[in-house]
Amino acid sequence: MPALRPLFVVAGIGRAAGTGAAAARRFSKEGYSVALIARGEDSLNALSEDIKKGGGEAAPYCIPSYSPDDIASAFTSISAQFPNSHYALRAALFNVGYAVWKLFLEVTAAEVQESLNTNVAAAFAFSRSAILKFKENNLNAENPKRGTLIFTGATASTRGNKMTSAFSIGKFGARALSQSLAKEFGKDGIHVAHAIIDGQIMTGAALERSGDKPLSGLSPESIAQAYMYLVNQEKSAWTWELDLRPAQEQW
Repeated sequence: MPALRPLFVVAGIGRAAGTGAAAARRFSKEGYSVALIARGEDSLNALSEDIKKGGGEAAPYCIPSYSPDDIASAFTSISAQFPNSHYALRAALFNVGYAVWKLFLEVTAAEVQESLNTNVAAAFAFSRSAILKFKENNLNAENPKRGTLIFTGATASTRGNKMTSAFSIGKFGARALSQSLAKEFGKDGIHVAHAIIDGQIMTGAALERSGDKPLSGLSPESIAQAYMYLVNQEKSAWTWELDLRPAQEQW
């Protein structure tokens, strides 16, 4: 029986130029089929076509929101397009985030709710769908673990600050979720990891905001390389949390 092709699912690709897109391209080059989940249809389609032009296999899944129902619906569509007879979900990345940079008394109730919905409730729903798919994978000598679930975190995942009250509560929550899942599902051969991205990610949007000022930050491709490292770790030495920052970053 031919080996099942590994599948990588990523939620959150932004403008198709940041961490999620870089991870999708990297995993495709490593032989993974790629399922892309996001709200921006144009970016999704552009990234999917770019991966296909490079010889990979990719499919876009545009959802109206990161609600639990919409995420579950996306996974249902993915299962239909990438059936268990030919594919096995081996890696999943939750790269979604909602940031609020305001002083506490300026934050609205709607912004607090959106932070919790996107950073916590959506992460919970994505994790549930991914773990249920991982549990369908058999453990054997060729595949000693069922899959790897990665969360993209931030400096605000471990440290609140004057402008991050609404953002930090969401990122703290996602970090706590990842730790709980790592402890619960490690025995089942499911690796859960949380990556703290401590610094500015070098995307087109970041460069636009910096204007003429020099900008140092994290390369999305370097972050993707670290994610591949997590996926390839052996069971005897799994990382739950790693932090990534530029050499110049103050911390």
